[in-house]
Amino acid sequence: MRLLIAGGGGFRVPLIYRALVSGRFSGLVTELVLYDVDPGRLGAVTHVLRSMPGGQGAHLPVHATTDLAGALAGTTMVFAAIRPGGTAGRVADERVAQDLGLLGQETTGAGGISYALRTIPYMLDLARLMRDRCPDAWLINFTNPAGMVTEALLPVLGHRAIGICDSAGGLVHRAAGAAGFPLAEGRLDGVGYYGLNHLGWLYRLESGGRDVLPGLLADAGALQSFEEGRLFPQPFLASLGLLPNEYLYYYYQRDAARQAMQAMARTRGETIHSQQQELYPRLAAAGPEAYRLWEEARRSREEGYLAEARRGGERRDEEDLAGGGYERVALAAMRALAGGGDTQLILNTRNALPATVGPAAPAPPTATPGPAQPALPGLPADAVVEVPCTVTANGAVPLPQQLPAGQQLGLLQRVKEVERLTVQAATTGNRAAALEAFARHPLVDSVDLAAQLLAGYERAFPALGKMWEG
Repeated sequence: MRLLIAGGGGFRVPLIYRALVSGRFSGLVTELVLYDVDPGRLGAVTHVLRSMPGGQGAHLPVHATTDLAGALAGTTMVFAAIRPGGTAGRVADERVAQDLGLLGQETTGAGGISYALRTIPYMLDLARLMRDRCPDAWLINFTNPAGMVTEALLPVLGHRAIGICDSAGGLVHRAAGAAGFPLAEGRLDGVGYYGLNHLGWLYRLESGGRDVLPGLLADAGALQSFEEGRLFPQPFLASLGLLPNEYLYYYYQRDAARQAMQAMARTRGETIHSQQQELYPRLAAAGPEAYRLWEEARRSREEGYLAEARRGGERRDEEDLAGGGYERVALAAMRALAGGGDTQLILNTRNALPATVGPAAPAPPTATPGPAQPALPGLPADAVVEVPCTVTANGAVPLPQQLPAGQQLGLLQRVKEVERLTVQAATTGNRAAALEAFARHPLVDSVDLAAQLLAGYERAFPALGKMWEG
């Protein structure tokens, strides 16, 4: 299988390569192509791969290129993890919101809307090139905000575009381990999870036909054994009856998160931007030491993740720093799509059950097809949601989930409205839709602030203002 990584100069690419040349994914890919607009970053990452233990003798050809159209020809699988504007763009996404007293986070709230508006046009260009150059290839999208980007791609690539994220699957596996019932790899039997990307809840965790989640939520000691369990007070989780995705910290603890961010000397984006500005030239010149430098930087970067939610110098433990989620989800999905056997993963995909699944029996062949039934009730069947899926060589099929309770459903519906307004703005050049998306987001919730945000992002990103129609 020929795999092309769009964003091949990205910081996490060595995680993918390391998994491809060792362990259970070894042999999955026979040719790896790294595409990036920045030849300097491509060169630095290539040095890291060559200096990786076993990298020279891994027998996995690696080609680096800045020619996307040429690279796509003959490609079987495309993995996209791009960041238009680089880490400097992330700095502005976060800083414009934070300077207005709002949460400054790259995928959640105002920063996530800005990021999507800037990124979707580039991802649509990639999708259209794929349709022309490799129409049978799959696109596995990790480009953030993954849910909105994937939804924008469906009209071009249909079911061949699938969004991935490691946070939901990581939550489920850590929770199962804390409950004393680790899940088998590639199985989500008895797992209930519903949401959107970076906005979801684990609501059921069965072992032997018994839901063990209530017991976990009542056990303060067990909750303290993994990161998501430490983010929220135990009495709150017990009363909620659900285990939230880590990004819900920004909703449930909004003021605390905002104040902690305001108190930091630098935003998360500024820290990463500074690190990468210094790191990449060193990697390019480090020779056999490049991999060691990269690994040290990776650990430092992971230790700072969600720092605003930790108090008193608390550090992430080894389980939190394992670094196995990102590449595991991507490659497990790729292997299943390539015919390597079915698997179950939490993915971002269209919220539509197959015709044979749901409350009604399949219609006769001569009948007019009825509307698709949603896997996640309460949200449109044509929207992208983040739920457990079965992945086969034919694509990802969402598994039916229960109707979320009132507060959760209300939040999901409102954020999905924001996401669809954002996609509309980015795909049609409708500035009014962008303004409404900012105003409707629960972490903004103000027409005046929405106007200030959009104006601020247009100043920070001149190309954004050029997107709007007439």
